[in-house]
Amino acid sequence: MEPLLLASASPARRRLLEQAAIPHRVQVSGVDEEAIAATAACCDPRQLVQRLAQAKAAAVGDRLAGEWGQMPGFGVLGCDSVLEFEGEVFGKPGDAAQASRRWRRMAGRWGELHTGHCLLRGENPLAAPLLATVTTRVLFAALTEVEIEAYVASGEPLLCAGGFALEGRGGLMVERIEGCFSNVIGLSLPLVRRWLLE
Repeated sequence: MEPLLLASASPARRRLLEQAAIPHRVQVSGVDEEAIAATAACCDPRQLVQRLAQAKAAAVGDRLAGEWGQMPGFGVLGCDSVLEFEGEVFGKPGDAAQASRRWRRMAGRWGELHTGHCLLRGENPLAAPLLATVTTRVLFAALTEVEIEAYVASGEPLLCAGGFALEGRGGLMVERIEGCFSNVIGLSLPLVRRWLLE
């Protein structure tokens, strides 16, 4: 069994772990993210992504039940990301029209990409989970209407928190990043590295 179980359906997160040569396998949590987000609508975006990450890790961890004690060094990693823009939380756009509206607002301005991380450790399933939220500031390029519509028409914005994929076509739409680069793609590799070393 791989030492890390990624509780996420995100191909971007899986690619990050693969590129960093971190052995892992994927088990999708099946958590109702919208229901959790609705109950936490008033909380800070940093707390929201941490709650979602913890719920994902816990859902997968619960399925392992009695196996934990037989898996020293094993861990379950849950992650979730949102973009905070001018006090609003932007998850995945609901449709192309919403993605276009958001991009018209974001173009030429800064946003903050928050990713919550939760690691459950197999050597002691009763221990408190490791929890952290990593925030990266993102400056979006000043885009023309034609650029916005072409990007939205590609379909990529509908698949990503904040409506952009830094590792894809969305990389052209980002002017500058302040903070952890991989965090914007889906998880903070420096944080995961430190946790795995511990």
